[in-house]
Amino acid sequence: MATEIERKFLLVSDAWRQLVVRAETFRQGYLSNNPRASVRVRIANDTATLNIKGMTIGLQRPEYEYTIPLAEAAELLDQLCERPLIEKTRHFVEFGGNLWEIDEFHGDNAGLVVAEVELDSPDQVIMMPAWAGKDVSHVERYYNVRLTQYPYNRWTAEERGY
Repeated sequence: MATEIERKFLLVSDAWRQLVVRAETFRQGYLSNNPRASVRVRIANDTATLNIKGMTIGLQRPEYEYTIPLAEAAELLDQLCERPLIEKTRHFVEFGGNLWEIDEFHGDNAGLVVAEVELDSPDQVIMMPAWAGKDVSHVERYYNVRLTQYPYNRWTAEERGY
């Protein structure tokens, strides 16, 4: 079984922007979301994937990903996926021997920026950059699938400050 292990952080500054090595534009949507798993379609630049991810809350969960034809992914996004779609730019930053992915959201989630780092094990120790703030790995509203149900533009000031 494929497993994703990642931690997610809010950002406390834009200092990460100086360290970006590349970026990709994502457009993604969800075909299914139930208590056990979500099924996502994503177009990242010119590559399309179908992704199935377990709904376990926390650092570790099952994940499967398959390449699909770009034209079919576009049709799925346009015709079958829940709204709003997730639109974001993913910036890749190398820091402390890890590749950090910083997602800058657009559309209904504009203003939200979070950093993720994938780990080899849940207890892996990582070097924390000064621009990484509060760990929100266990806070569901920061999961992309939740952002389609409760987008950032509807969050209260208190929720945005967490």
